[in-house]
Amino acid sequence: MIKRIAPDVEIIDITHGIPPQHVLQGALVLANTLPYMPVGVHVAIVDPGVGGDRKPVALAGSDGRLYVGPDNGVLVVAADSLGGVERAVEIANTSYMLDSISRTFHGRDIFSPASAHLASGVALEELGPALDPGALVRLELPAPEVGSARIRATALYVDRFGNIQLNLTSHELERVGIVPGAKVEIEIRFERYYAVAARTFAEVRAGDIVVYEDAYGNVALAINSGDAAGMFSARVGQEVLLSPA
Repeated sequence: MIKRIAPDVEIIDITHGIPPQHVLQGALVLANTLPYMPVGVHVAIVDPGVGGDRKPVALAGSDGRLYVGPDNGVLVVAADSLGGVERAVEIANTSYMLDSISRTFHGRDIFSPASAHLASGVALEELGPALDPGALVRLELPAPEVGSARIRATALYVDRFGNIQLNLTSHELERVGIVPGAKVEIEIRFERYYAVAARTFAEVRAGDIVVYEDAYGNVALAINSGDAAGMFSARVGQEVLLSPA
């Protein structure tokens, strides 16, 4: 649909791999990816509330990026991390939608046409009435609890390799004495495991559980040559306890 409206636009597909209904995971993947993407129109759709009260929105970021998607928080984590939202509108002008709007496929009928028109030079304000950027839905990102000898963390998302990203940084690990080379006790779903803190997978043996800093600066759990999420039966939102072994 984008190519029909704006045939010369270049489309970069980041992923179609976000699990259904996982708005937070979609928001985090968008926020992690956009710093490496050119400034443009960014469409993100994880939309379990399609057809309900949530608004279709388009946003202008302070760095010149435009965002299109549902007002359920999926866009705002990325926009806020890149300087914030300067302007926001509700997509309501039917001139920039398909003639027939499905109740359940707004990605095709509303968001894709709106993004194509924006990429073709249509002004943001043409899409619909202004919204207060401060009133946009924002996701509550869980904060870790860092004690003197233990950290209570949360699984934020699981990638296709089964690696589990946590809401932690390496600095927070260091506060309880977990540094590269240290042994780590992990508790998930009332089961305890032992891992190694490492900088790279090459520092541990195949099959070892590893605690490492991923490409986006977050601490993650993995199994070298294995599937950590599968082994732990872990899911997004799962509580994970870490302490020096």
